[in-house]
Amino acid sequence: MAAAAEPGARAWLGGGSPRPGSPACSPVLGAGGRARLGPGPGPGPERAGARAPGSVAGPGHSFRKVTLTKPTFCHLCSDFIWGLAGFLCDVCNFMSHEKCLKLVRIPCTSVAPSLVRVPVAHCFGPRGLHKRKFCAVCRKVLEAPALHCEVCELHLHPDCVPFACSDCRQCHQDGHQDHDTHHHHWREGNLPSGARCEVCRKTCGSSDVLAGVRCEWCGVQAHSVCSALLAPECGFGRLRSLVLPPACVRLLPGGFSKTQSFRIAEAVEPGEGGDGADGSAAVGPGRETPATPESGKQTLKIFDGDDAVRRSQFRLITVSRLASAEEVLEAALRVHHIPEDPGHLELCPLPPSLKACDTWAGGKAGSAVISEEGRSPGSGEATPEAWVIRALPRAQEVLKIYPGWLKVGVAYVSVRVTPKSTARSVVLEVLPLLGRQAEGPESFQLVEVAMGCRQVQRTALMDEQSLLDRLQDIRQMSVRQVSQTRFYVAESRDVAPHVSLFVGSLPPGLSPEEYSSLLHEAVATKATVVSVSHVYSSQGAVVLDVTCFSEAERLYVLLKDVAVRGRLLTALVLPDLLHTKLPPDSSPLLVFVNPKSGGLKGRDLLCSFRKLLNPHQVFDLTNGGPLPGLHLFSQVPCFRVLVCGGDGTVGWVLGALEETRYRLACPEPSVAILPLGTGNDLGRVLRWGAGYSGEDPLSVLLSVDEADAVLMDRWTILLDAHDTGGAENGTADAEPPKIVQMSNYCGIGIDAELSLDFHQAREEEPGKFTSRLHNKGVYVRVGLQKISHSRSLHKQIRLQVERQEVELPSIEGLIFINIPSWGSGADLWGSDSDARFEKPRMDDGLLEVVGVTGVVHMGQVQGGLRSGIRIAQGSYFRVTLLKATPVQVDGEPWVQAPGHMIISAAGPKVHMLRKAKQKPKRAGTTRDARADAPAPEGDPR
Repeated sequence: MAAAAEPGARAWLGGGSPRPGSPACSPVLGAGGRARLGPGPGPGPERAGARAPGSVAGPGHSFRKVTLTKPTFCHLCSDFIWGLAGFLCDVCNFMSHEKCLKLVRIPCTSVAPSLVRVPVAHCFGPRGLHKRKFCAVCRKVLEAPALHCEVCELHLHPDCVPFACSDCRQCHQDGHQDHDTHHHHWREGNLPSGARCEVCRKTCGSSDVLAGVRCEWCGVQAHSVCSALLAPECGFGRLRSLVLPPACVRLLPGGFSKTQSFRIAEAVEPGEGGDGADGSAAVGPGRETPATPESGKQTLKIFDGDDAVRRSQFRLITVSRLASAEEVLEAALRVHHIPEDPGHLELCPLPPSLKACDTWAGGKAGSAVISEEGRSPGSGEATPEAWVIRALPRAQEVLKIYPGWLKVGVAYVSVRVTPKSTARSVVLEVLPLLGRQAEGPESFQLVEVAMGCRQVQRTALMDEQSLLDRLQDIRQMSVRQVSQTRFYVAESRDVAPHVSLFVGSLPPGLSPEEYSSLLHEAVATKATVVSVSHVYSSQGAVVLDVTCFSEAERLYVLLKDVAVRGRLLTALVLPDLLHTKLPPDSSPLLVFVNPKSGGLKGRDLLCSFRKLLNPHQVFDLTNGGPLPGLHLFSQVPCFRVLVCGGDGTVGWVLGALEETRYRLACPEPSVAILPLGTGNDLGRVLRWGAGYSGEDPLSVLLSVDEADAVLMDRWTILLDAHDTGGAENGTADAEPPKIVQMSNYCGIGIDAELSLDFHQAREEEPGKFTSRLHNKGVYVRVGLQKISHSRSLHKQIRLQVERQEVELPSIEGLIFINIPSWGSGADLWGSDSDARFEKPRMDDGLLEVVGVTGVVHMGQVQGGLRSGIRIAQGSYFRVTLLKATPVQVDGEPWVQAPGHMIISAAGPKVHMLRKAKQKPKRAGTTRDARADAPAPEGDPR
């Protein structure tokens, strides 16, 4: 046994080849029942080119010299490869100059799993087109709809997903891990074409190949060679004051997937390696079309174990009909990215009578309906086209044992396991090598970690478990899975199970006992392990504290499909936020995104912010509203809020803030806006623009960090309807008294009527209202239909200002404005000075009352030709509606029954963020975090 300081990896390199066409060992010719690597009589001719000199450049690559037939670029330096020859990795398609071979540090995908520091599964969203992006596995351009991780910058072809390792960003602690520092998380390629290296200041991005690396936390960019010169610790870059550090978030391991933990809508899972209707997977790493039999070659289906046969997931290889057994086996291992020694493996034919979609009950090769010679009974000398990679029996193996989360000075130790080796004996053997022999071995256990791309599973092995048998079982199911399985020695301390489940859409106004009883009736909660830890009665939501993982999983599944009093419940998994671990200068950003706003832009922004920040601080408002995020941040002493949506969405979040203010350690967080709506009047006033038009999300976050804090009034509107029996046409909403909050403006009459017609049109055909320009066109069309409409609003309402009756002129609309923007940026009050009124401000505690005479007048105001009719200014208003009248508050319209509307100031002013006048630094220079790292010696800076 030996100790190693760094994770090692055996290069995938074959030895000498037997003579091609040898019938004794060629599976293509069908003369033998098994294709097995054995010593050949001598080296054969090179198949596609000479092996690279030394064949040791880069961890795990299998380079060979190839003849170039089209313009090609080096994947290390991204420069053009002049001449006719380059060096290509047979497994991952890494292309290199000969001079660059000795500098390659990017590992081959066949050994990449062994180099992952902390395995973390990925969260794949729906397939989409990703222009000018490259696959991280096969390094080819993504031309067809492909997959990307919702949390990191990983892009993949669908059939390459099984070969990607679980190297997503680590966004939280899980109860076992306790890291003192946070290291860079490097991701190769897909950099902006103008990206510059942090070390040498030369261009490191490329639009031609997968080249360069970028830290997915701080954004520093560099050449892969230059990145080794940077300090390993990551400081989160320019966004460090906005990011929620992973060390401050704890989410205990349970049965929840990453998508559930990050509150990401689960996409349809693509097939593991095969998406064709016939069950076939993509062809080899190069995606070449298989050659036809007439070309002298043959296409074979290769399975890597029983699991692949059961799932009908295979890979295709095309080999010469005269290929040797070694060549076929090497091609099969390459296509499955298997780094094991070919001498320990063999190819066994899949029984011809067994269809790929059937379950193969056989465990050993030749134990199904196939004869020893590999021929189906009565089938003559036909060559099978489907083969399974099998592992040969081994008397002993050298196994790497990782120290788990123990703080020791080695990455792993290697021990030799025999048939007598058990999990307990290995623990006893490894502890002295790790310097922990003084501690009792009974406090340690051996943990098996299966590092799947979509899910990382930990299993504590029983003390008597035979490791040699366990490895054989894994190889029987999937030979490739062995390279994605690790064994850790970890402390066997039991982490107390704890899961926080947020449950929303419950009936409001109940007590904690009533909520407990209601949930027990709906999903049969177990009182011994489930308790109500927080109650938000006015919002109809509770937070459950569950001390059993299996019960938490059961409740999560059931709650999402249960309706209580006609409403489907909402269930979310929330982590614990360790606010005491936040840096003293940290003010993390709580992001709310309404994906229904701005067409598809809201959905794209949701994904972008998850990648730029910690996904635990980004919330989808259509999944539980703003309350889950406010609950998670309730103990954070200082935080900010970014709302991505229209003015109605901003009002929604501000209302939730007002209701939960007394529960927050930071009762007055500042709120920034990314306008995604149609009018976006509040966004205009606060300089965030007329609407989002595709700006770099990083630039948006930098602007939020540099924004100025301002105050804004909020207003309460009490709606007290009278008896509606005499309502005209019966169109009024017969509702009990209610209270709504207002930030921007409140309209009564014609402008509310236009908003109501637009709202109803959008409800009927929501798919058509994805463009801001189209939405405004609908407004214009609705307005033209009402040019001749006359409601004589001044005869249907009464207005009191500061308890004084105000005579109204002849108007069709009455508007109360709190901000100097109305109707998509129009100045309704006007800029002319008036001795009767004070100059309007949004924090002066006053509302301005303006009248409009009709649709034409409104159009003139929006065109800047006129202003409204100034009527009054004050802080307390009473409006009496004599008839059912359209009313809108911050763009939300309805028909209000006859009665009273009382408008008054609502508690303390809210803190908003106004975009600074100076432009933030360009994203291309800030993303590489130049301001955060000292310049290297000799740098001309």
